Amino acid sequence: MSESIILVEGLTKVFNAKVKAVDDVSFDVKQGEIFGFLGPNGAGKTTTIKMLTTLLKPTLGKASVCGYDIIKYPTEVRRSIGVVPQEYTADEDMTGLENLMLVASLYGIPKSIAKERAEELLQLVELKDAATRKVSTYSGGMRRRLELAAGLINHPRVLFLDEPTLGLDVQTRTAVWQYIRRLKEEYKMTLFMTTHYLEEADGLCDRIAIIDHGKIVRIGTPQELKASIGGDVIELGLDNDADDISALIHQIKLVKEVKRVNSHYRIKSEVGEEAAPQIIELLRSKGYHVTRISLTKPTMDEVYLEYVGRNFREEEDRTDVMTRRAVLRRARA
Repeated sequence: MSESIILVEGLTKVFNAKVKAVDDVSFDVKQGEIFGFLGPNGAGKTTTIKMLTTLLKPTLGKASVCGYDIIKYPTEVRRSIGVVPQEYTADEDMTGLENLMLVASLYGIPKSIAKERAEELLQLVELKDAATRKVSTYSGGMRRRLELAAGLINHPRVLFLDEPTLGLDVQTRTAVWQYIRRLKEEYKMTLFMTTHYLEEADGLCDRIAIIDHGKIVRIGTPQELKASIGGDVIELGLDNDADDISALIHQIKLVKEVKRVNSHYRIKSEVGEEAAPQIIELLRSKGYHVTRISLTKPTMDEVYLEYVGRNFREEEDRTDVMTRRAVLRRARA
């Protein structure tokens, strides 16, 4: 994953000559990775994705997708990518197979090739038995899997996924995660995704960019992002807490910070699982008896709160809430 398949340099989008939706954004996406793009409503996620998929022209800056400049070669970019939107786009009066054939025709794929690809994709997303049923009879999970198949009909090198599991039950979400991993592992596809679930980004993404107020505020692997807010937290208690042994604990090289809280100690370490046994061994060698110890790793929720300054699920404005409710209603139908 050394080669950049998406390269963004100083990308900026200004609306009405005054509203800067995306502000001098730069990042790259490596070939074959799953790249997460997180941020609150109005942060610039959708605008950035629309520019990368050639639906909007940038005001300033440049970007390339699959080696094609998004301004100079928009047609080539579109032929190289697939998009799975948050909203359901399939025609409910058509069958699953007919929907895929329609999308294939929009890409100019010959009918004979399109039918073969459609059948392969329906097999991939486990919809082969429902291929000739109207989409109106599909469950929410089946519709989402059909949208995924439609996004793959042109054999894209990069697949853009906009909240691919929104409104799905846990079992179906897990199935979609498996498809996403399979696309990366078996087909070496690059995936660029937004998600409403931080645990999903943590479990699926190789790297994550957090955008707020049109700017990238942090980018890195999930592990790097969690480590950046202080690392693991070790809490321990002793049977004899008369002395403050913070300085002693701080002798361990892996320890970044020690705080005494009443009769217990709160310790920050970049690698908690390695620091904990070293702390216990040191304290025992000095005659201290550890009565309790626990290790807590930071979560993506804490990372998001640290860099955006508010909880991920406090972001929704009324318009977005109504959109989500509509998606949820259809997903549960």
